[in-house]
Amino acid sequence: MHNLKNITIDVPLDALTVVTGVSGSGKSTLVKQILFPVIQQAVELLQEGRTPQIANLTGDLKRLTGVEMINQSPIGRSSRSNPVTYVKAYDAIRDLMSNQALSVIRGYKPKHFSFNVEGGRCETCKGEGEQVVEMQFLADVRLECDDCKGRRFKQEVLEVRYKEKNIFDILSMTIEEALEFFSDHKDIIQRLKPLDDVGLGYVQLGQSSSTLSGGEAQRVKLASFLGRENQSEHIFFIFDEPTTGLHFHDIGRLLDALQALVEHGHTVLVVEHNMEVIKSADWIIDLGPEGGEEGGHLVFQGRPEELVKVKGSYTGEYLKEKLKPGIKAGKSTK
Repeated sequence: MHNLKNITIDVPLDALTVVTGVSGSGKSTLVKQILFPVIQQAVELLQEGRTPQIANLTGDLKRLTGVEMINQSPIGRSSRSNPVTYVKAYDAIRDLMSNQALSVIRGYKPKHFSFNVEGGRCETCKGEGEQVVEMQFLADVRLECDDCKGRRFKQEVLEVRYKEKNIFDILSMTIEEALEFFSDHKDIIQRLKPLDDVGLGYVQLGQSSSTLSGGEAQRVKLASFLGRENQSEHIFFIFDEPTTGLHFHDIGRLLDALQALVEHGHTVLVVEHNMEVIKSADWIIDLGPEGGEEGGHLVFQGRPEELVKVKGSYTGEYLKEKLKPGIKAGKSTK
């Protein structure tokens, strides 16, 4: 396909594999347009009890329970979508609020602390906290709701408090603040901790998904998988340049999260230029040597330590600085 030159690649399971190469060398074509749809088709056929007859694809496919492309698309199309609902922590928070004394007296249920359904939300703005004024020739204008003053819930629901905070106050907390606030509630902490682990501690619990950057949305998706408890899953994860726009410190946290997926029994494949990620790989697939017509060749596949010995690999040249004597490549033990 495109400029790929009839290559054959190996992707080890239970490991972190990084696809490298200059821009235009064929990385996205290989991963997004060939590998992802083919593996997805094979896994779906196996789950249906059928044997996949896919040419040129071999391996222990029966071990895989799913394939996930973790890209930078928004985590939800609705303005009500937010990190705390995406990682399923909001259910436990609503249960907690409905168990407070005032809620019991008034007969409030968990649904009363949701802005998605009728009951406790402000019906004037339907739980949005703002009203949209449509303009004929200009962009729509968003105004704070006059009834709830942007707090999204009815006043009587906001009177229910836990540790002196109502549901609006809680949704306004950052992930870091919430981890300390809910320290006595293991079920909530278990859901929120992965968000902090991937470097999103500064994001508010109820922050609209529409305000998250592509990289932040990608990390929210990653956190949702880290919080899963199903140990029988073996998912083939694909990430497309997840370090884009990240601070050096956050790249380290992202790497820890990717390694955690591997330790949980998953397989991770990353398209990446960042040398910190490349250095930490268990396996590297290097395409090139150039871009366009001069690209599409398999320059190298194997351990990072071996790539630096390959002549003609730009990745190998840069990797030499990162793999000086005494620095061990790769983190995974599998």
